[in-house]
Amino acid sequence: MDSPSEFSSFPPSQTQLPPQQNPNPIVFLDPNSDSFPNWAENPNPNLHNYLSFTVPKKRRRGRSQRNPALFRIPLNPNDASNSNNNNGFSSSAAAVPVSAPLSKVVIGNPPPPPLSMSMQYSVPDNSDEIIVINKEPKTEALIALSAGFPADSLTEEEIEAGVLPVIGGIEQVNYTLIRNHIIAKWRENVSQWVTKEMFVDYIPQHYHALLDSAYNYLVSHGYINFGVAPLIKEKIPLEMSKPSVIIIGAGLAGLAAARQLMRFGFKVTVLEGRKRAGGRVYTKKMEGGNRVCAAADLGGSVLTGTLGNPLGIVARQLGDVLHKVRDKCPLYSLDGKPVDPDMDVKVENAFNRLLDKASRLRQLMGEVSMDVSLGAALETFRQVYKDAVNDEEMNLFNWHLANLEYANAGLLSHLSLAFWDQDDPYDMGGDHCFLPGGNGKLVQALAENVSILYEKTVHTVRYSGDGVQVIAGNQVFEGDMALCTVPLGVLKKGSIKFIPELPQRKLDGIKRLGFGLLNKVAMLFPHVFWETDLDTFGHLTDDPSRRGEFFLFYSYAPVAGGPLLIALVAGEAAHKFESMPPTDAVTRVLQILKGIYEPKGISVPEPIQTVCTRWGNDPFCFGSYSNVAVGASGDDYDILAETVGDGRLFFAGEATTRRYPATMHGAFLSGLREAANMAHYADIRSRRLKVDRAPSNAYSCASLLADLFREPDIEFGSFSAIFARKNADSKSPAILRVTFSEHRKKSHEVAKQDQQQHSNKLLFQQLQSHFNQQQQLHVYTLLSRQQILDLREVRGGDEMRLNYLCEKLGVKLVGRKGLGPSGDSVIASIKAERGNRKPLSTSAIIKPGVSKLKAGIIKRKLIRKAKVVKKTHGSLLHTSTNVVNTTNVTEENRTDQALPGVPVLGAISLEIVMTMSQRVGFQMKKGYLSTGHCFVKTGTSSMSNFIHQP
Repeated sequence: MDSPSEFSSFPPSQTQLPPQQNPNPIVFLDPNSDSFPNWAENPNPNLHNYLSFTVPKKRRRGRSQRNPALFRIPLNPNDASNSNNNNGFSSSAAAVPVSAPLSKVVIGNPPPPPLSMSMQYSVPDNSDEIIVINKEPKTEALIALSAGFPADSLTEEEIEAGVLPVIGGIEQVNYTLIRNHIIAKWRENVSQWVTKEMFVDYIPQHYHALLDSAYNYLVSHGYINFGVAPLIKEKIPLEMSKPSVIIIGAGLAGLAAARQLMRFGFKVTVLEGRKRAGGRVYTKKMEGGNRVCAAADLGGSVLTGTLGNPLGIVARQLGDVLHKVRDKCPLYSLDGKPVDPDMDVKVENAFNRLLDKASRLRQLMGEVSMDVSLGAALETFRQVYKDAVNDEEMNLFNWHLANLEYANAGLLSHLSLAFWDQDDPYDMGGDHCFLPGGNGKLVQALAENVSILYEKTVHTVRYSGDGVQVIAGNQVFEGDMALCTVPLGVLKKGSIKFIPELPQRKLDGIKRLGFGLLNKVAMLFPHVFWETDLDTFGHLTDDPSRRGEFFLFYSYAPVAGGPLLIALVAGEAAHKFESMPPTDAVTRVLQILKGIYEPKGISVPEPIQTVCTRWGNDPFCFGSYSNVAVGASGDDYDILAETVGDGRLFFAGEATTRRYPATMHGAFLSGLREAANMAHYADIRSRRLKVDRAPSNAYSCASLLADLFREPDIEFGSFSAIFARKNADSKSPAILRVTFSEHRKKSHEVAKQDQQQHSNKLLFQQLQSHFNQQQQLHVYTLLSRQQILDLREVRGGDEMRLNYLCEKLGVKLVGRKGLGPSGDSVIASIKAERGNRKPLSTSAIIKPGVSKLKAGIIKRKLIRKAKVVKKTHGSLLHTSTNVVNTTNVTEENRTDQALPGVPVLGAISLEIVMTMSQRVGFQMKKGYLSTGHCFVKTGTSSMSNFIHQP
């Protein structure tokens, strides 16, 4: 038996990587190096600055992947634009090439107010130097990466918070170095309280403002100094001096927010409908005769990735040693015999090829893929390509489908082909682990000293500019603000009445997102009769409708304190299980176990105690966790997180985080996020300032702006504009949007070379990318209609248009909130005018997350390669968000084009429209045919062909 891995061993004090030996211009950030390159001394280096390493592809809770995928993580603080360098890309839309000629491009105004999106560019002062805090800035950058930060730039949230008055240049580089160092210092000992004074002595005096900004941001947003360690609990004041807050739900989101708000000094009351805390995290003590007992996690059980997982940090504070879920997972056929290894590999490869084909297809389909399910695509491809040819292979293929449904808590027929895996780039790195004694230990520690009122089922929430009223039964609880953390299933059921009604935008998001089901059968046996070197094993069935029924078993014997085995029920079977008598369920599980072990001469005893879950019928959740259903997108998670009522009613929970949905750590992080958000609004009100609505507020002009640009009036290159169509005056105001996105070269040769140079994977082996490799940044300005039409006619592409915009017109590009009152007025005017237009046909409505198709242009937004269980290609497929060339090329021959020397947020990423060079069969209700430039209806009712027309 493998010994449990100690979470406390991360991060390692020393990381051994082979030194860079390649003399070519590609410079790798080597943690063994004693110095950090001083780019101020070389203002325009020709650097690609990638750090390549291999990591396993995202493991979706069940059987893990056997082969690693290649991720390329940039660690260059200044991704230099160069005519000979089309390889660099930045991990954040806010990354700025330090050496770019920025003198003529100014974005924003002088230092912005709090939470302003206004941004400003300045010429970097090369007399300044990149500060050297210690000898391992690269290792610290990776630690920050595991915490969800880009290694070398700012997050959108940091820009919103105004951590820097000027974006870009040496000041940003030094800010990120300081920020990363503070995070690494905290990770060294998560039981200490990290103070600002720890860094004052060795950070230069003239950079103390950056220290203040980074430290205050990290503390207020819960990235450091959180949890249940004694030194951290001491920081909760005895007397609360700030307004009262009511939190609905004592799950991980509610508990995380409660503790953080208490530390901020708020009076917190948590209302919980159950008799216990934890919500969908529930550890039940099972026991029988002869003092046999075990702790069974009937809800959330696996800590999915522990390098940056905040719950792993809480476990460290409690002194617990996490148990790694071992990768070995044998599968057994209907007759109980082990599945032939060669056939296992063959079917797994076929399954992954189908996922690859589905991923390529959705890129071609554009918005059409929003209306197609992942299940329909996989099934059609399977039939066309005959990847599974006999019954036994079909049973094995169905097992993989069940595992996928388990990961998403949803039927494949309900999952969106376009966005089912939209959260993959943010996967937490590290092992999947069990917490000995169950996750109830985390709940118990987080609930300590929190004022929780149990059996208070909330049915009404009233909110206004003066405060909130939360009604549970006959009791009315009043507060300054309220935080709703109930599961998405409760919101879907309409169990809580909101007065006034929630905005239609939020109601639509609640309706679009999926909320799936997973059930379990927990069995406590007299002794362990299964293999002790296994944490998981699977079982096949010959009935596709029952493929998820007891398809996977978890052995909790190493961590539960007793011989505990749990069988999982996923997909369609999970719904049927809700009405299955418990005795029948247990009988069926025992038949499976006996079929596996009795032929080996092992007797399967009767269980001492069994428990069957019924999460679908639970009135406090109505299901297990969220997924991206057909018609939904990652945008809907953001919509659910939106604050309403002028900063009075807030929302948290796993269904409010697009980065970490369907996870325990996602729920926990959402609670910390909303605690910071609530504190911000309370601070503004305490200073008697008018509440500056958050950019995601459904009522705000920022939200209206995003909606209006879903259907811009004019588009050219990376530019788009909206204006009132009724007003044909050439001097009438309009809003111009410029879209910037990262750029990444698709090069199997470079990837292979990088992999060879960094073969040591001690630190990097399981570190996943925590940022979206295809993030976008939108900046805006107010122009006249005629100026926009003139800009469209400028020749030379986006670079020349941008120069014309800044040099000729002297325009300042600002963030979405930087348009000011004048912009708000224009937005409101355009919105009012558009409200009088005739509604679009159903087929033409632009849905969240996908832009419209036009002849000659397909603009794709955040559609990423599907996850696979086994790697089949050398690198991930790259999808650009800006497509301006209609030349048709096959995927193998397509190239990425970057404009050299563009003095903006890195190179604008442009990609040629990709079409498939082979015929692909696809079954759907409405047929579409590729003409090489766009998709048009063919009128076919059952099958249509996607054909490349040269």
